[in-house]
Amino acid sequence: MAEHNKEKKRKHREDGGQRPKKKVAIQTPSQPTQSNIIKVSSVQTAKSCPPVIATAPGLCLPDSMKFQAYTTPQPTSSRRSKRTDSHTPNLLLHSSSYSKMDYTAKEDGPGGRESHLKHYIGVFDPKTGQLAVVEAKKLAVRGVVRAQKPPEEDVRESEAPKSMLELRNNLGEAFGTKKAKKALAAITENAIAPEQPITDAGESPQKLSSASLALMESINDVTKGMASTEDLQAQADAAKPIPPGNFDAKEIQDVYTPEGLIGSDILNAIPIRDWQEQLKKGVNKTMTSSFVANRLVAVGEGPNPVHRLRALRYLDLIIKFVKSSRMGKERGTKRIPPRDKLREILQPAPEPVVENIRRKFSSNGEMRKFHTDLVYTYCCALAAILSSYSFDTSRIRFDLGLDEKQFGQYFREIGGKVKVERGGEKGTHAQVAVLALPLQFPKVRYQRPRGR
Repeated sequence: MAEHNKEKKRKHREDGGQRPKKKVAIQTPSQPTQSNIIKVSSVQTAKSCPPVIATAPGLCLPDSMKFQAYTTPQPTSSRRSKRTDSHTPNLLLHSSSYSKMDYTAKEDGPGGRESHLKHYIGVFDPKTGQLAVVEAKKLAVRGVVRAQKPPEEDVRESEAPKSMLELRNNLGEAFGTKKAKKALAAITENAIAPEQPITDAGESPQKLSSASLALMESINDVTKGMASTEDLQAQADAAKPIPPGNFDAKEIQDVYTPEGLIGSDILNAIPIRDWQEQLKKGVNKTMTSSFVANRLVAVGEGPNPVHRLRALRYLDLIIKFVKSSRMGKERGTKRIPPRDKLREILQPAPEPVVENIRRKFSSNGEMRKFHTDLVYTYCCALAAILSSYSFDTSRIRFDLGLDEKQFGQYFREIGGKVKVERGGEKGTHAQVAVLALPLQFPKVRYQRPRGR
């Protein structure tokens, strides 16, 4: 029964075929012969001149190009990694055989794409079947345009010093507008260049032609009556609203003098008898000028009192003249009182003194900017003379109605200096004006022309 069950569980092949009794032999590759084996005989590392694998991306180099090799041994250091080969030098190839280009081949730096790779070149000997492997350097060739040396004439022109006008013209030609470039071209076309000394074969200068001589004579005739540079400078100084002075003097008291500012005749005509009697009696009278009242006793009891009291009286008169003026119809102008009214204000000045002040500091009954600046600079000069050339400006500024900035500007116009010192009380300051040699006049500022 058991045998019947075993036969029943057997599975029969549906196709009825029989199993092959012999196993199919699997074909295997033949065993390698001794001639097909390649042995690496040695792996060498060149110490001085290793072979090079060079690439030239984007360049087409001729085969005849020669390179010069340069090596730099890597510095030995205790901190260097053990993996770094100290025998491998840094290699660089350079070629300047091409007329306009310099070629340089060098390795990638530590951050390069293939800096972590090593390259080898193998040399196979078919007779012995051995392969010699040598470590190589992977270099990349780059080309740089060679800097051309400029001609000697261009170098001389560039090294020659240029004036400010030439520099401005160069900037205009490089970055200016079409209108500016056209104007510069017109100036260049119309310029008359000075003639160079022309010499003949005998190294002697040639004579001017008749046309050149006639031109020179006509220029001399035209420019004969023209003012010189000194005359023009004197006219410009005279046009400034500053008092006259001897600016070549060696002593400060000789620069501005009462005679030079006022005039000897007018100075002698100024009355001071009432002030002299007031000083003798020791009576203090109310005065319109704080500066004059403060300096009256010191001037009257000092050296040369008559001369200095007359200068002080003239300063008092022009301060009254300034205070009596009113705003004019035009902007920046002031109206002065009529003659009768002005004569009453300037009492006890005689008629010549009143007319001198009126004509000097006004025109047609008006004080324009020139007259206003002139009267303020006159007050600065007289205040310096009567205060031994150093004084506190608070009183004179109060009389003239000027602030520190305005008074400092007028005082600098006569060549003086203004400084700020600590006041007598805590937290206060005082403006002190000093007139001393050498005089320092304000410099003329260069203003950039508009429309550029």
